Amino acid sequence: MDINFARKASQKLGRLCLVGFLAIAGGAPAIAQKTDSLSDQQVENLVRRSYQYVAMFNVIQKEIVTKGLNKSFANAELLDHTMKGIARPNNDTLYQMVTLDLRNEPVVVEYPSIDSTFVALETSGYAHYCDMPLLSAKGDFKKPVKVLFYTDRTKGYRGEKIKGVDRIIKADGDFYYAFLRAMPHQSDPKRMARVAKALQDVKVLPLSQFRGKPARSSHAPKFPAHGKTDADVFASNLLEVMQFVFNHTTFDPNNEMDQAVLAAYAPLGVAPGQTFDPSRVAKLDGTRFRRIAEEVAEKALASMTDKAVQKRITPKMFMPKGETDLETLVVVSVTGPIGVPAYVARYLPSSAKGGQPMNAKNDYVLKMSKAQLPPAEAFWSLTLYDLKNGFFIPNDQKKYSVGENAGYKLNKDGGIEIHVSEKKPEGVPEENWLPISRADVDLDPMFRIYEPDAKKMEAWTVPQFEMLKASSAN
Repeated sequence: MDINFARKASQKLGRLCLVGFLAIAGGAPAIAQKTDSLSDQQVENLVRRSYQYVAMFNVIQKEIVTKGLNKSFANAELLDHTMKGIARPNNDTLYQMVTLDLRNEPVVVEYPSIDSTFVALETSGYAHYCDMPLLSAKGDFKKPVKVLFYTDRTKGYRGEKIKGVDRIIKADGDFYYAFLRAMPHQSDPKRMARVAKALQDVKVLPLSQFRGKPARSSHAPKFPAHGKTDADVFASNLLEVMQFVFNHTTFDPNNEMDQAVLAAYAPLGVAPGQTFDPSRVAKLDGTRFRRIAEEVAEKALASMTDKAVQKRITPKMFMPKGETDLETLVVVSVTGPIGVPAYVARYLPSSAKGGQPMNAKNDYVLKMSKAQLPPAEAFWSLTLYDLKNGFFIPNDQKKYSVGENAGYKLNKDGGIEIHVSEKKPEGVPEENWLPISRADVDLDPMFRIYEPDAKKMEAWTVPQFEMLKASSAN
């Protein structure tokens, strides 16, 4: 939808929903307390334009609650099924994460050299536009690097050079997520230990501390409540969340999508620079917004198995502002926020032959010949999730993926069979088995291909699972 259409829709929404839109002291609008006349199409437009912000607000706020601000956190071990902070997390890379508070002063992050074949730094604010400032494929991480982050609202700093800082990055959000991942090299325990230690050695310093002075005093704002799921936010406190997001995000006056979301919310009493006042914003039907948000999410998940959709959105997944679109942002926000773009890694869902949903009531096998293996220049993996939430399938073996880091065994011809079953089939290597519990749970297997061979990817087809006959199931 273009910006002119969005503005006209917002004006129509205003006429339908507002008894008054009157200026008061401080610039806050006086809003009618009823939006019953919103059509499902108008609600869906709001949901779709909000999803990237709601999804990243949930991700960032969960990190702030559990780990705090300006504090480095690194995992020395791969994630397991207790990870609930983000949908479809990796189980084949180690993470280092920090949520930066860039309101009061810039923050410097010191990254050491990292002895790994694959290392990538990804960043994003609430807007969910993703950047990749540092990549091992570009020669980064061979030596230490100091990176300074700031925004248009950072107090007392406007992008000037700082002695000792190697890179300066202007972020689009005051609360900014910097997310480092590295291949751990599990087959070499000593190397894995070096990689893990390097991630734990990342330092986060407000600029004053970087200069050897005391950090400026700061206090965390009163954050709106985040939801257990994105649908929870749509149902309970959408306008409060979006007001907070608007106040801590940089919007480009020349960016069509930026202006469209602002235009959609203006008639509801939400605009950048305002203090949230529940008495002066529209009253939303939370049950209705939840229903439509869940419908949007369901459609987005279903679209990931559509080859035409995959082809259309893959080049635009997890890209910076101006290099993606609304359709893509909705899909990636639903399926799993904070991924890497296609030139760094490809995330491709697999499915069962015949198009039938995969379910833990059944067992499955995926067969690949040597020629059918994913064309990865770094490495590949196949990870199993539950479809609804995007979490690992719990199992006593803590085995969630097959690949170089989790382990796999190729057959004598260089191919592989990967089994999804309640019990390990006889003769199948443990490395090639993905355990499940017998239950009515839809399954979502996903390939990750790191540093894909672009030319070979054009001809590669994602292999599909075969459902085993009932008599063959364990």
